[in-house]
Amino acid sequence: MALNLDTIRATAERVAASHGLDVVEVEFQGAGKFRALRVFVEKNAAERAKLAESADSETLPKGVPVEALSGVTHEDCATFAQDFGTVLDVEDLIPGAEYTLEVSSPGLDRKLVKPEDFTRFMGSLVKLRTFTPVNNNRQWQGRMTRFSDGLLTIDLTATKQKGKGKKKLTEQTVDIALANIERANLVAEI
Repeated sequence: MALNLDTIRATAERVAASHGLDVVEVEFQGAGKFRALRVFVEKNAAERAKLAESADSETLPKGVPVEALSGVTHEDCATFAQDFGTVLDVEDLIPGAEYTLEVSSPGLDRKLVKPEDFTRFMGSLVKLRTFTPVNNNRQWQGRMTRFSDGLLTIDLTATKQKGKGKKKLTEQTVDIALANIERANLVAEI
């Protein structure tokens, strides 16, 4: 039986929904007895809204917007891991005897994968790499200012640029197609 990450993700989403959580990302790495299934979870939209309503300035980290917080506690991760691990074993979704299940929050420098991620974190700093160069550069960092019709606009004046094209940089913004983004992460602003 081969590992089917899509089936594992769907199962994780089903279990997470019963706990008021959303699955952000699922990764499977390693070989032999060093295999690890990593699942990153956060509170779902309804639970994050409750967190925002009940939060006060003293309970939140300074300089971190409420929307950037996943709201996940150690207890959330432990409970999800126990239930999800049981389902993985009962349904035999991971072939072989040994693997480690790791469950955590996506963190402040979380990956942005889905179009909804880019919309949700509009106005945040982002660091990204493209599959093919845009204006002779594959590495970009800036503030997301617009996301529409699969096209992301970032303000380059928000940060110092790195990469080949940094000395030739004359534009203030750059448009990058979502399909051309190889990897994107939030940049923590603390």
